[in-house]
Amino acid sequence: MGRGRGNNRGGAPGGPGGPPGQGGRGGSPGGPGGRGRENRGGGGRGGRGGRDSEFQDRVVEIRRVAKVVKGGRRFNFSALVVVGDGKGRVGAGLGKANTVPAAIQKGQDRAKRNMFQVPMRNTTIPHEVIGKFESSDVLLKPASEGTGVIAGGGVRAVLELAGIKDVLTKALGSTTSVNLVQATVEGLQRLRTKADIEQARGVKITL
Repeated sequence: MGRGRGNNRGGAPGGPGGPPGQGGRGGSPGGPGGRGRENRGGGGRGGRGGRDSEFQDRVVEIRRVAKVVKGGRRFNFSALVVVGDGKGRVGAGLGKANTVPAAIQKGQDRAKRNMFQVPMRNTTIPHEVIGKFESSDVLLKPASEGTGVIAGGGVRAVLELAGIKDVLTKALGSTTSVNLVQATVEGLQRLRTKADIEQARGVKITL
């Protein structure tokens, strides 16, 4: 009896007792429990984000809005999101929700619904145009190759996601992010290609 207890306490590797073996199975990193935890930790978020891999999105601004109610203050969030494919299609949307991720998701959905085709000439825009929205005006001018996107904030986000590489811009009036983005979108929607102008006027244009 005494010898058996001594062997169990000492954990002799050659003893016939089962407890050392059970302890080894429980501490093994390759046990079923370890594999289960690894599978549970594998994220499905990456797959969910890869469904619309052809589109790129950029969050221009996130605002927190506080509303005073009887019990205190209630916070809501608004997210301004621009979505484009870098090949001539772009759109902008404003999402509002109680949490930041929900607001961004709503902004992405609205931006995708508002996408439109931007007329382009090589890496720039076909002609000069001024986009207007509320109290903001944005001047867009064609630029030679290698100039780059001379813009900032939301204007740069819209132009880069549209795939425009060379352009000159100037913000006139209000510099609110939402107004600037919408003014830029309005200006891009007013662009016309050479073929569109020829068809509207019924004449041949030589450049």
